Amino acid sequence: MFKNQTPQQLSFYIAAISALLMTLLALLCKTTGILLISWKGIGLLAVGSFAVAFIANFYFVRYYIFRRIKLIYKIIHRHKLPTDFKAGKIAMDKNVLEDVEQEVDEWAQQNDRDIEELERLATYRRRFIGDVSHELKTPIFNIQGFIHTLLDGAIHDPEVNIKYLQRAAKNVDRLQAIVEDLETINKLEAGQMVLDLREFDIHDLAEEVFSDMEMRARERNIRLAFKEGANQHFRVRADKESIRQVLMNLVHNSIKYGKDGGLTKISFYDMENFILLEVSDNGIGIDSDHMKHVFDRFYRADKHRSREAGGTGLGLSIVKHIIEAHKQTINVRSSVGQGSTFGLTLEKA
Repeated sequence: MFKNQTPQQLSFYIAAISALLMTLLALLCKTTGILLISWKGIGLLAVGSFAVAFIANFYFVRYYIFRRIKLIYKIIHRHKLPTDFKAGKIAMDKNVLEDVEQEVDEWAQQNDRDIEELERLATYRRRFIGDVSHELKTPIFNIQGFIHTLLDGAIHDPEVNIKYLQRAAKNVDRLQAIVEDLETINKLEAGQMVLDLREFDIHDLAEEVFSDMEMRARERNIRLAFKEGANQHFRVRADKESIRQVLMNLVHNSIKYGKDGGLTKISFYDMENFILLEVSDNGIGIDSDHMKHVFDRFYRADKHRSREAGGTGLGLSIVKHIIEAHKQTINVRSSVGQGSTFGLTLEKA
């Protein structure tokens, strides 16, 4: 009966019960002769006790119980309620208790989601710091070893001094590349990198990238080509140098993980308002367990081969951030032993 009632209804029911009990008590006193009271007096007593009980309960609930509810509201709506919010402003003819219960439940669920997100970010931060430390430690350790060896006397040995200096310089270049890539990602994430959007021919840009990567592909005996029928010259609107960096990274990866005598190809597909560009290879492919991590910072499906081939481990993460900065999408599909295909969209000019 009293479930899901408004404060006003609760006050009414309590007052009615109080008036009924008072009337029964008066009748008992009248029948036993303890109290001399007329029937009219009993009626007035019933009405009076009802009115007094209703007013007392109404204001008790309003000014004492719902002052506590006001505190709950202030906690769950810290920035929504005005500072002069009073308990008297609570609508007593509405089911305030049920509303508070619902809002507290929503607030608790939101807190659980916030805690889960904070835990996820904390885990990501710990992993990221560990990855950065690991990536920096290797070149620093190598540089330290080469320099200390030279200082211990090898600098006077003409057979090793230049070789060790060259190796130290190579590791310094690797450190610089890691720092520059991290800086690029941070700028993209913070929205500090301004894109120079302009129209250009994406086919021509892909040809330029093939020319730049030709020597590296020849070293791996990998052929660079466009897919048959992909000779259309589509014009897109994007930051040309950023998209060049995207294509360079994708083609470089296809060469790095390609097989000897393999093929890297670029395809274009007209999607009305967008151009779908795909970079495919027939290399080692990516295991399904690694697919969801390929765009993570420093993530390497084949760590040994990746470090042998160089790179910072940040290339695909930068690619993803650049494409997302253009408000476009990038995805990957792959089969182990058959190769991988990275597909991205660009706005058609």
